[in-house]
Amino acid sequence: MLSEAELEAFLDEALPADEMARIELLLREQPALVEKLAQIHARRDSGMHSVSDIWRRHRISCPSRETWGSFLLGAVDPDMAAAMRMHLEVGGCRYCQANLADLQSQQTEAPPAAADRRRRYFDSTTGYLPGGK
Repeated sequence: MLSEAELEAFLDEALPADEMARIELLLREQPALVEKLAQIHARRDSGMHSVSDIWRRHRISCPSRETWGSFLLGAVDPDMAAAMRMHLEVGGCRYCQANLADLQSQQTEAPPAAADRRRRYFDSTTGYLPGGK
């Protein structure tokens, strides 16, 4: 049987993909586990929250996308960079892993594709921004 902490992490999508898949299979096979998960979900909806619940749900420990961008550029303090690596590697935050992967893909994007994207952004706002005088 899975622990309540594991089910909480499952609800928060805070587990590695293979562990999420394993729990999904167990949920299909074990009605009692589904009931336990429903109880945890109901407790969350009823307003009974611990500090750790709020911390996880609102991703308080997650650096912002801008901070991840600075991390990629090597522009964050070494202690902060170490904490960010720990957040990714030890904490396994899938939200931040996805953010970082997206930023890395943009960083390696071919210059013509980046220029085309910027042009499309500009074209989509033409006529909507106030003119300067």
